[in-house]
Amino acid sequence: MSVGVRRAFTFATILLLALSSAADAQSKRRSKKQVEAPPPSTPVDKRDRLVNAPGTPFNGRAYWQAAAQCGGIYFKLGTLHSDAAVRAKVVKPDPAAYASLTKDANTANRSATAFFETAERFLIADRKVTREEAVIAYDPVASASGARVKTVEAAASAAKACPELYQTCHGAFPQVCGERNMPN
Repeated sequence: MSVGVRRAFTFATILLLALSSAADAQSKRRSKKQVEAPPPSTPVDKRDRLVNAPGTPFNGRAYWQAAAQCGGIYFKLGTLHSDAAVRAKVVKPDPAAYASLTKDANTANRSATAFFETAERFLIADRKVTREEAVIAYDPVASASGARVKTVEAAASAAKACPELYQTCHGAFPQVCGERNMPN
């Protein structure tokens, strides 16, 4: 091999390695963005009552935060069912699917409302805030929880622990979580 060919070969190898490294770095950045972030942790205020349910994802968290998270998930589930119901009514008419999806959306919305009211009641009772201030406090937690789920299946999976949370709440604080079971 001549000196010129070696230099060209060496230059091509270095260029190929540099391009490969750049592509790998860009791929890593993309995969980091695609990984779902865990729920934002809000510092627990000493006035907040905490969930005492070992073995559940809500153990040790403030009741209002856990309720807001469940409310946000159920709200998103209701929205997803409503969107599907509209498609079943307008885009591709299917009266049976429309009726079923509408019922599912209404059930999810009633559950979301129950959890939002629970979060609100805990904030009002524990922190002595107004209703409006309570909504302002729990809304970011609820919105973030709903934004993390993109499909009906993901929302249903995320909501699996929520009925147990509500029953735990009813057992410990029946004045705040008035209904024995989740609304159906």
